[in-house]
Amino acid sequence: MRRRPLLVLISVSLAIFIFGVTGLIMSARGEPGAVETTATPSAPPSPSVDDALVEDEETPAEVGDAYLTAWARGDLDAMADLLIEVPRDFASLHREFQTAVGSESVRLAPSRIYPTGENTVELPFTGTWQLAGGKKLTYVSVLRLLKNGPKWRVDWLPDAIYPDLQFGGHVTRRTVPGQAPRLATREGEPLPLDSGAEPYVADLVAGAHPGEAGWIAEIKNPGETALELLREDGDGPAPRVTTTIDRYIQMSAARALDGVANPAALVAVRPSTGEVLAVADRLGGKGAFQQKFPPGSTFKIVTAAAVLGSGLSPDATVPCPARYQIPNGRPILNYQSRDHGTLSLRQAFAQSCNTTFAQLAVERLTADTLTAEAGRFGFGTDLATGAGGTCGSLTPPQNDDAMAEDSFGQGTVEASPLCMAAMAAAVQNGTWRSPHLLPAAELPQPMPRELPADITAGLRTMMAAVVTEGTAMNGGLPAGVAGKTGTAEVGQGRPDHAWFVGYQDDLAFAVFVENGGTGAGAAVPVAARFLNAL
Repeated sequence: MRRRPLLVLISVSLAIFIFGVTGLIMSARGEPGAVETTATPSAPPSPSVDDALVEDEETPAEVGDAYLTAWARGDLDAMADLLIEVPRDFASLHREFQTAVGSESVRLAPSRIYPTGENTVELPFTGTWQLAGGKKLTYVSVLRLLKNGPKWRVDWLPDAIYPDLQFGGHVTRRTVPGQAPRLATREGEPLPLDSGAEPYVADLVAGAHPGEAGWIAEIKNPGETALELLREDGDGPAPRVTTTIDRYIQMSAARALDGVANPAALVAVRPSTGEVLAVADRLGGKGAFQQKFPPGSTFKIVTAAAVLGSGLSPDATVPCPARYQIPNGRPILNYQSRDHGTLSLRQAFAQSCNTTFAQLAVERLTADTLTAEAGRFGFGTDLATGAGGTCGSLTPPQNDDAMAEDSFGQGTVEASPLCMAAMAAAVQNGTWRSPHLLPAAELPQPMPRELPADITAGLRTMMAAVVTEGTAMNGGLPAGVAGKTGTAEVGQGRPDHAWFVGYQDDLAFAVFVENGGTGAGAAVPVAARFLNAL
């Protein structure tokens, strides 16, 4: 009878074990059943498995934080997984933004989340982008979150990237040119305004390197003006381009042309270096450097050099009749048919005798001789000024008529004012140098051409006589000036071109007045105003 209580105890224990195992299996399959039992009847009931899953779902703050964390590490896929809907340009807009601002890293700090509706919240955040060069871009934007079924997800708009960005917009980066070079005179001062040198210095600016380029990042939304997001200017001041222009000489040249009704130009160069000291151009189109005109009697400098090279001296006696008849050719006349009789070569030059130089050219020179002499003074040479330029041209004369006309700067002879200033400089210095607006070391220059000393010495006495006893005698020129006047016929009933070229010490110049009349009447007064102002 003692075994019966034992059997009852074993039976009860076995029943309890079977019931417990069955409950655990049902709970593991998600069927109703307690995860955990308790012996305290008054304790609250344990949560079901479904209730536990709901409580484990991420909060909107956690979703927002996960999104910002993925953004900070550049994980666009993880960001996209947290969106309600992924726009087509989602990834590309993020890449555009980062490229445009030049970001190296970003810190995204969320603020306090706040509800905006029953199933919507907004999460403000501060974005701080670390940019190249230690700079930062900081702004405040917002993430919008929406409860999508049981889950919170980001309801993404482009302004999450940057507040002003809209759908269809883009973030771009464009280069901003560096500051334009600052042109300066040889003294380092700004170039005078309204002085006639503007077209030439513009070429120098175009050929110079600007300052370091900068960039602008901007937002371009559909139908709206681009919005500047970030700007980075190039470092350092604009580079300075120092020209050969002398500020005071340039101002004097410009003021000397004031009151001249016709298109005109004045070019000044330094004979010892070839530097252009001034260019006051009112011809337009950079005419002082690039346009060629008949030089008239100023070309007698070339003819005289060739005649001196043939063995004639400045003191040689020559005729200057009013009219010279070319053998088997046409007649050549002096200006206003003046007859100066017999005089020295120097005096014939001073009085600008066309008949004298026509006869000497026909009788003593050849086409090759005259052409070669012109070449020594730069004719046929492209000038490396830094702003373009040409000297002069001369077609080798084919007969005596052409030789005679070319001898006093008519016929086929043409030259620029710059070329004629360089010619006067060559006489003063004894060496022809290509004129230039930038230091010679910065530009490849044609080789200087040394002229025979006896010829340049003779030319100096002849050009001095023009001022002391010749056509420029009454022009009001200061002491020490030597030069040559020129009056070039242009035909078709138009007034003649007026020229005066010359030098004073280490300053050579050319004055040209288009259709201005005579050299003595129109060009010499301009030169006098210019030189007297220095």
